[in-house]
Parts: sequence; C-alpha cells; structure tokens
Amino acid sequence: MKLVHWLVTLPVALLCVVFAVSNLDWVPIGFWPFADIYEVRLGTVVLAALFVGFLAGEFVAWVNGSRWRREARRRQRRIDALERELAVAKTRLPPREAPAQAPRREALAPPTRSRAET
Repeated sequence: MKLVHWLVTLPVALLCVVFAVSNLDWVPIGFWPFADIYEVRLGTVVLAALFVGFLAGEFVAWVNGSRWRREARRRQRRIDALERELAVAKTRLPPREAPAQAPRREALAPPTRSRAET
C-alpha cells in the first residue's frame, strides 16, 4: 500500500514543482472587501487555489462520514458490553473437569453373507 502511495504522491509533487517553476510571472491579486492588491507569482496562486479546493473537499468528506463514524462507535460500545458480559458469564461457570475416557469398543466384524444370498 505504501508503494502505491508513493507511486501517486511523487509524480504529483513533481508536477507541482515543475508547474510552480514554469509559472514565475507576477500577477496582481485583490480580495473584494479589501482595497489592497498583492503581487504574487502565478504558480503560487494556482497551487494555493488547488490546496484550498482540496481542503474544502476533505471537509465535505469528513462531514459526510460522520454517520459511519457514529455507527462504528455504537457498534464498538456494543461489542465491549458483550465481551464484558461474556467474561462475567465465564466466571460463573463451574470449572470444567477433564473428559472421562470412553470405554474402548472392539471393532465389529463385517457381516457375513450366507450362501443362500449369493
């Protein structure tokens, strides 16, 4: 699994670095409620926008997964309660004795056919 992670992460990281180095032009960036204008490199702006989009997507996925996390916690509490109940039940049982050896039976001889049957 780590191999797959690195096979995906390294090329993406390399692409980001190449993109940032290839787009060194300065662009003016302004934020609407503020009157300030900032000069920032184009590669930085694009990578920052991608990063903010990634974080927004992760937040949505985290919120949508809350139902499953809640269900997993509920089930884990149920498992813990059942394990405690089983441990209590095991302590109340009388100690088990070693099973007695059953008497050995001699093997029966196979039935013989009478001459009339053949």
